[in-house]
Amino acid sequence: MLERLQKILSSRGIASRRKSEEYITAGLVKVNGVVAKLGDKADPDKDTVEVDGKVTEERTEMLYYLMSKPTGVITTNVARSAANTPASIALQKVPTVRDLIPQKFRGLLYPVGRLDKDSSGLLLLTNDGPLAYRLTHPKFEHEKEYEVETRGNITDDALEKMAAGRMSIDGALIKPVYIQRIGTFRFRIVLTEGKNRQIRRMCEKVGFPVVTLKRVRIMNVVDTVLKPGEMRILSEKEKKELLEEVGLSKEG
Repeated sequence: MLERLQKILSSRGIASRRKSEEYITAGLVKVNGVVAKLGDKADPDKDTVEVDGKVTEERTEMLYYLMSKPTGVITTNVARSAANTPASIALQKVPTVRDLIPQKFRGLLYPVGRLDKDSSGLLLLTNDGPLAYRLTHPKFEHEKEYEVETRGNITDDALEKMAAGRMSIDGALIKPVYIQRIGTFRFRIVLTEGKNRQIRRMCEKVGFPVVTLKRVRIMNVVDTVLKPGEMRILSEKEKKELLEEVGLSKEG
């Protein structure tokens, strides 16, 4: 039976459907040796589907890891393009999450969501496509918490404006957010949606640009001792609670 490629990739634990669409658009997915286009379908029982040069297979083991992403690192586990274009050459010089994980996980574990190059903190890596989808799609409203340092003494009025949600990004009002001041230049913020560079853009709108941005919590997952660049497997307790909170069984 023919299925959309993004559905096949998600069911095989490659990435969420939205992320799979990005891989297809970037030309990283092939069906029977032919580069796929967005909207293409395949028969998972008959066709050979490749991502990043590797043949995908039905997942046999669910893997859940946590990384502390350093600043200056791009959030991707896809091999660099060999294209000889200025953009590709420039990207080859920038470290990625792929460079930080063990060889055996390259092309197997995929980051859940994004932390931009200049941000740091906790990043989930998994081959569980349904989990990635539920954590990244805004309709599920799962919490992610960040610690922010701004340029200048951010005022209470600026924090209140951001918390209220009466601010437009990409032509739509953002949702109200929880904000707690933790210093003269620092605050914590909890998001349940994830617009591109949302916190940075919010801070710019109130006149206090971000100096540092660190993700400190993903749902129930917190780690204050994991060093930048390190990764560890989720504990059974963390995994069980995470899957329960997003409405997935362990087998999900």
